[in-house]
Amino acid sequence: MSNTNPAESWVKSSYSGGEGGQCLEWLPARAVSGEVPVRDSKAPERGALSLSPSAWSSFVQFASGQSI
Repeated sequence: MSNTNPAESWVKSSYSGGEGGQCLEWLPARAVSGEVPVRDSKAPERGALSLSPSAWSSFVQFASGQSI
């Protein structure tokens, strides 16, 4: 994935908590273009995985314990 625009803000998962646990971030500004970048907030230099909006939706449903 290319570098992100400084105006774009990564959003940390609400399940991450404040104790420095496993943290996932996503870039909602890109979702409108048909991609949803996802990365590890503790290692952003490792890049991001780009998911389709439907794959992202399925992942969020799975992670939140809802049936798909």
